Amino acid sequence: MSDLRIAMLGTGAQGASIGADLQLAGLDVTFIEQWPDHVEAMRKNGITVNLPTRTINAKVKALHLCEVAELREKFDVVFIVTKAYDTKWSCQLIEPYVKSDGLVVGLQNGMSIDAIASVVGPHRTIGAVIEIASNMFVPGVTNRQNDKDTSWFAVGGYDAATKGRAESIANILKHTGTVEVTSDIRSSKWMKLVVNAAELVPSAILNLPLAAAARVPGMLEFMRQAGYEAIHAALASGSRIVPIFGMSGVDPSKPEKVVDDLFDEVLKTFSMESTLTTTLQDWRKGRRGETDDVNGYVVEWLEKVGKSSPINLRVVEIAHKIESGQLDADPSNIKLLLDAVK
Repeated sequence: MSDLRIAMLGTGAQGASIGADLQLAGLDVTFIEQWPDHVEAMRKNGITVNLPTRTINAKVKALHLCEVAELREKFDVVFIVTKAYDTKWSCQLIEPYVKSDGLVVGLQNGMSIDAIASVVGPHRTIGAVIEIASNMFVPGVTNRQNDKDTSWFAVGGYDAATKGRAESIANILKHTGTVEVTSDIRSSKWMKLVVNAAELVPSAILNLPLAAAARVPGMLEFMRQAGYEAIHAALASGSRIVPIFGMSGVDPSKPEKVVDDLFDEVLKTFSMESTLTTTLQDWRKGRRGETDDVNGYVVEWLEKVGKSSPINLRVVEIAHKIESGQLDADPSNIKLLLDAVK
């Protein structure tokens, strides 16, 4: 495995901490990043990862995006850890540098596997689900709130050509967390999207950490309702209700209970009092979030089957107003959210 050439394309909060674990495990990892100051900080001081009870530092090879064109050797494995909306151009950038029998793995929110496959080919596409809470506001330093014991991944082949190759990716990711190999990665990714629809953007709209947002009167029920719509969108798409996060015993006949259990597990195991969702981190940095790739995706799928999704639609509408500067993310937005429930 140490002979594999691995690239982390996107080394923000998640990609940097995962890449650091792989580097410290003795793997050959190249960091490719679009934030210039971050690249220079990693070149100077390595990548520092602050974990709940310890801090690690790894010396890494870090490249600016513009330096990808200077590469001469191709990669065996590329992990895409960009925002979901950056998937296609990221794959177009790196595709010439992936071996003909190499693999591209999307460690992202949303259903990015189709976008990856459209560029690099289904025969080189591996889907993945990730559950780690991290944040990064200082170049060269990431704060990861889940150590390896509470970091979780699922991986699976995009189609018949790659299903038998998911185990090789699992063996790499086992250096950074618990990994499950699934025969139905699309359903697994939908289950994660269900959770994301409930938590990422709704809590960000209130400009609060996830745990604090869930305690605002009426908000927990609102987030669960967003998840209920999402799980019915998953079923409408043809996906199945499957266990994720290492949970077992899910009952497909009770989709709403599955949502409740998943959300409870996120609050209990995968988040801390200070955990900010990726959307809120993006907004505080002046960037747009993944609203259209998560809540918007739910709205689109239910529209395809002639059903409405008032909760997720309201999330999308308010998020777009915040990103356009018409509205500030603020706890007072709870009134706007709960109006959709009424």
